[in-house]
Amino acid sequence: MTARTKRSIHVAIVTIMLSVPASAFALSSTVTDTQAAAGTPLHMRISPRRTTVNHPVTVHGWGPASAAGHRAILESAVAGSSDWRALAASTIDAAGRFQMQTRLRRSGYLRVIDAGPVAVAATVTPDQITVPASGPASPAQRVSVAASFQVPGRAHDVLAGSALLLHGWLRPAVAGRQVRLQGRDGSGWLTLAQARTGSTGGFRLRFYPQSGLQRRLRVSFVGDRSNTAATRPAGAMTVYGQSLASWYNDGGSTACGFHAGLGVANRSLPCGTKVRIRYGGRSVTATVDDRGPYVGGRNWDLNQNTAGALGFGGVGTIWVSQ
Repeated sequence: MTARTKRSIHVAIVTIMLSVPASAFALSSTVTDTQAAAGTPLHMRISPRRTTVNHPVTVHGWGPASAAGHRAILESAVAGSSDWRALAASTIDAAGRFQMQTRLRRSGYLRVIDAGPVAVAATVTPDQITVPASGPASPAQRVSVAASFQVPGRAHDVLAGSALLLHGWLRPAVAGRQVRLQGRDGSGWLTLAQARTGSTGGFRLRFYPQSGLQRRLRVSFVGDRSNTAATRPAGAMTVYGQSLASWYNDGGSTACGFHAGLGVANRSLPCGTKVRIRYGGRSVTATVDDRGPYVGGRNWDLNQNTAGALGFGGVGTIWVSQ
């Protein structure tokens, strides 16, 4: 290509560029800026990321200054689903920031979507929120929501041969979830009974314990796709077995070398052992402070204070925890 030909081409290009209106370049620049703003995602910070059913979760967020005055919508979806559901809405302020609070029932993902300029009242309920088909959205973040138990935390006194019955609820209510009743022993938590939740989340646990058993109790749920694991204390269990007893006045010395206010004599339990005793609808905690009895096949001798507290007289059958 000759120098004269190159010069002619350069002149032609310059002539074409000069003939294009400046407004066209301005329009091109405006479209590019708008697309960049529209493609700029919102950002959010969730606190806490691990929570329990229906506890408040706060979402703080920010976006570009161009999003000021837009409606930010908080959405949720369960793991593995593309079905996003609106939970709350907030207006992005002049600094590009927003804040919302919600309560969750299941684990899943949260995101915030820019729904454009505000066209509804400042206060709306989730079912009144109109979600656009598409719009700038924050990266989705996972939130773990633990299930929650409702169970009595009282002491459970069980007579040998009878069942321990424990009623409760696991929230949120989902039928078929497995709940375990567990008792604490020297090596950890031992599963005593299992049951499935009903349609309202209710469950009933039944356990037939051995005589003389004493344990702290809890209920446990291992977790599933919707909710993470949960445990809750469920009181303590004391199992009473029948035994023959008499009573005596321990005005003299004792084999253990001390006098307990509510004392009891036994042939083998270590001195100082605490024993729960039930009789005639009453119950007391007595301390082994003496040895005996050695007659009539009796296993316990109640001192005068213990016998009086129970309304016990002579020889009879009592219920004891050891």
